[in-house]
Amino acid sequence: MTQTPDTFRPDLTPAKIVYGLYAVGYAVALTTLVGVVYAYVSRGKDAVLDSHLTFQIRTFWLSLAIALLAMVTMLIGIGFLIWAFLAVWGLIRVISGFLLANDGRPVSGTRYWGMMAY
Repeated sequence: MTQTPDTFRPDLTPAKIVYGLYAVGYAVALTTLVGVVYAYVSRGKDAVLDSHLTFQIRTFWLSLAIALLAMVTMLIGIGFLIWAFLAVWGLIRVISGFLLANDGRPVSGTRYWGMMAY
């Protein structure tokens, strides 16, 4: 006799892998690019997984835009503050998203200037 689980938990392994690649991206930037490509390839399998992958893809593109802004504004001295903001912003997004994926919950939105997934 087989038991049926009380709740269905989608396979969020691709999302967890991308979160891991993004975290490693702080030391080796190339893994972030690998992560976004993997996120694009993995979409379309499950609604909960897609919520995480969409969140991760947005994280990549917003991070790229903020990084470009930081590079341009380094000439006037503000860029260093923007880099610091980007580092904290990205880590909070990666950690909060991973925790949701680990619990099997979708990303419903963000709070605190888009930092934290909920």
